[in-house]
Amino acid sequence: MSTPHSHSGAPLAATAPPAPAMPAQPPGHAANAADTTADTPPLVALERVSKRFGERPSNPATRLFERVGLAHPPAVVHAIDQVDFTVRRGEVVGLVGESGCGKSTLGRLLAGLLAPSSGEVRLEGRRAGSLSAAERRAARLKTQMIFQDPYASLNPRLRIDRIVGEGARVHGLVDRAGFDDYVSAQLARAGLDPALRERYPHQFSGGQRQRIGIARALAVQPDLLVCDEAVAALDVSIQAQILNLFMDLREQLRLTYVFISHDLGVVEHLSDRVVIMYLGRIVESAPAEEIFRHPNHPYTRALLAEIPRIDVRHKTFAALRGELPSPLAPPSGCHFHPRCPHALPRCKTEAPTLRGIAVRHLSACHLNDAA
Repeated sequence: MSTPHSHSGAPLAATAPPAPAMPAQPPGHAANAADTTADTPPLVALERVSKRFGERPSNPATRLFERVGLAHPPAVVHAIDQVDFTVRRGEVVGLVGESGCGKSTLGRLLAGLLAPSSGEVRLEGRRAGSLSAAERRAARLKTQMIFQDPYASLNPRLRIDRIVGEGARVHGLVDRAGFDDYVSAQLARAGLDPALRERYPHQFSGGQRQRIGIARALAVQPDLLVCDEAVAALDVSIQAQILNLFMDLREQLRLTYVFISHDLGVVEHLSDRVVIMYLGRIVESAPAEEIFRHPNHPYTRALLAEIPRIDVRHKTFAALRGELPSPLAPPSGCHFHPRCPHALPRCKTEAPTLRGIAVRHLSACHLNDAA
């Protein structure tokens, strides 16, 4: 077992376990973020993207039945609502928010596992809808996802060599003759003994299974990894090992990450940029250091105020008032206004736009107009 590096930061809630030991930021951390310029198209960009679940085609007969009460309109979940989101090559983007705010759905849209209900997805500046079938297939390979549950994401009937190498073989990245060597190299890169490649998922621990998931993602040579709570299901000591591995792989392979997490301590230390989501919308985005030192949106401030600090004693933790509204019927105007202590009358009727308030710092709040 490798020895985790020293850490900084803390978990989101007082009841959460201690934050894992953090990997030291690699020497190229700042340089990688600076590799991208405004002239370079983003690796992936979402433009006014929405995702709704439960929609069904409507026809005149259905509308008539609904009007007279013989049928009920479908229950539609508004998971993502008019989101603009970009990921530039070489950066680590931390995606934070309460459970149910749409983080995982956004990650699946980025990875191409879900199609948007409306809006546009661009891959390196090109509209996804304009790509040929071969180009779409190649683009899908360049973005891979690592899931929260390391057991449910692995096929229990397949041996590890098949799980890791099948995608690379199907897409022509390795032939049958070189299959064993290729799989062994991917397992070794992820910190697993290649001699274990003929075992099944149930024969591994949680941390080992997560490494198998990482090896599977790396086997198709991606540019972007979407990590959906990739360490949340692991013990604290194992979390540190996986986080160290992520940062080592970033340096070795020049990977780009979208890191979805509830743990603000982890996000603060690993991310170049942090994006805060609330009920399907992005409410704030800024470089990590900026957003933790100068949070702007009331929701961001409320999250950061509840981080336990060693240097603060006798603090009374106060939860945000109210519950996260249902995505089946999101509030009008600003989605946060029912829980916001600073809500204005216009917040109930007018949705704020995400706009710049400082260099590379965006916030969606009407209070910025009143200031």
